[in-house]
Order: sequence, then C-alpha cells, then structure tokens
Amino acid sequence: MHTDELFVAKALELIEKADVDAIMLKDAAGLLTPDRIRTLVPVLKEAIGERTLELHSHCLTGLAPLVYLEAVELGCDALHTSIAPMANGAAQPATQDIVRDLRALGYTVNVDDDIIDTISGKLTAIADEEDKPVGEPVAYSGLHFMHQLPGGMLSNFHSQLATAGLSHRFDELLHEVARVRSELAFPIMITPFAQFVGTQAVMNVISGERYSIVPNEIKKYVLGYYGALLAPIDPELHAKIVANGASNIPLEAAPIAPMLPDLRERHPNESMDLLLLRAMFAGTQVDEMKKAVAAGGNADEIPLPLLDLIKAIHQKSQTGRQALNAGNLQISIKKGEIENVA
Repeated sequence: MHTDELFVAKALELIEKADVDAIMLKDAAGLLTPDRIRTLVPVLKEAIGERTLELHSHCLTGLAPLVYLEAVELGCDALHTSIAPMANGAAQPATQDIVRDLRALGYTVNVDDDIIDTISGKLTAIADEEDKPVGEPVAYSGLHFMHQLPGGMLSNFHSQLATAGLSHRFDELLHEVARVRSELAFPIMITPFAQFVGTQAVMNVISGERYSIVPNEIKKYVLGYYGALLAPIDPELHAKIVANGASNIPLEAAPIAPMLPDLRERHPNESMDLLLLRAMFAGTQVDEMKKAVAAGGNADEIPLPLLDLIKAIHQKSQTGRQALNAGNLQISIKKGEIENVA
C-alpha cells in the first residue's frame, strides 16, 4: 500500500494545505532499503521543489547507514542521527560514522567533532557506571519487515515481557503484530498506530482469543475516526471489532469543530503563536506561561544557581558552619555571615 506514489501524494497534500517549509521522510521502523531510497528520494525531490527533504531512519535491519549515504547522493538535504553510544541498534545511525563516510565521499559536514566526542565520552561513561547497554549494529532480520515495529516499541516489548517472565514469547508476539497489521489494512507503523497495533497484538496473545478484547482506539480506527483506511478490512473481522469494542463509541464520528474561531473569540488580542499554544495546552497552562514571562522569565529557571544554592544552605543552617566545594571553588558559611571564600 505504501508506494512511492502514495508518499508523493501525501507530500503534495501537505504543501497544498499548509505550504510547509520542509518534508521529513520518517522511517521509525527502519524499513528503507538502498533500492527503495533510490526510487523514493528522486520523486519526492521533484515533487517538493526547493523545499528541504529530511530523512529519519533507524538501524533495525542494519541498512540505515547505507540508506543515508544513498539518500545524500540523490539530493536529500538533512539527516537525523544519534551520537554513539546512543546510536545503532534500535536507534538512528551514529553521527560519527555518517560524518566520517560523508567526508570520505567528498562532502563538507559542518559539525564540531570535539563536542560530539565529548558528548559520546560522557554517555559511554554513564553507561559503564550504571551498567546500561549501548547501541550495537544488529543483524538483518526479514521478520522485521513483517511486523515493522519502531525501535522504541521493540525495546519496550523486550523489557516488559522480561519483567512479566514472558521473554520466551517475544517471537510469537512479533508474528502476531505482523498478522494484526495486515488485518487492519496496513497502517503506517509510527505513533499512534504502531501502539494501536502492538496493544491489540499483546491482548490477542495474552487472552488466547483473538480480538475478544478490543481497545477503544482500535474500534475508532476501523470506524474511520483517525481518517480513511488505506484498504478495506475483512467484513467479519470488522463486525467482531465493532461488537467487542466499547458500546459507547458511536458508529460514525461526529465532525470535529474548528478550534481557531472559538479561541479567537475568547482571546481576541492574542497572537497566532499564543492561540496555537492554547490549542495544544489545556486549562490554564498558557496563562501560567504568560505570568512567568511577565515576572521576568521562566519560573523554573534559576538564573544564578550557585548563589541560590549558597543562600539555601545558609537559610537551612541553624547553627555552626557549612562548607561548599565546587571544583576549585571552596566556600565556608557560618550562620549569619560568609566566613571564607577561596
């Protein structure tokens, strides 16, 4: 279902509706191959014109680094990477490796290698100290193209099944995800649809009777609450999902009223930026933000953290002396006065 033509049509739809500045090809499940990127990037570049084309992929099949290099050669403008050791595995390709390979191909990559190395060293030290795994290249898996789960969900499934003592059912769950995905008309496996499919698959495996328990989101999905499906769903399965889902979900979604007219009426003197914030943040959150700005900035920001720390220690000390060491700075505080600063 997800053909080059579909992605071109979606890109043109975004440009027509919102005149976007950039198009991002987001491959959270790491499905792109060198062959596919050779056909997809050229048609997208032709469709979007001078707009920026970004690529975001994950290393779940081990192909993403090669896909990235191919994409750049075909005209892709920006790549999303992760700094090792947070790269590879279920994450994006490593910044260090992609920068190295692009420079070897003759490209200029304006990043600060020293800063990247510093960040990488700190992350590696944290992983060593806390005994956390680091990203490693993975072997190719054909099953991945069947279930298409994003990296974050795969990591969570590993962890959750291990916690529940069900690690031995991991492959069974992946096969069920693949089956559910095909039955639900091949939704794109990114948030929130990947979570919808994954949750239904878990319930199918645990309950032992497929679709006997149907989450609200699955019923709403098949009823078209989240938009038109890419393909029809088997009528018997459709009827079972509707019957086993929550009875209070209407069979037809009510039209969603536009938010902007009401927001403009209630806040006639506010800018579009503030109205968009109010559309995204419920309750009084935007009013609290405005109060914080009016008071001189972010209420959670500490402009002078060391001085505030000294004051806090001084206020809490009832009697005696307190000492503070911060690198080469040593401060000794006696109740009522600062005794020594060196």
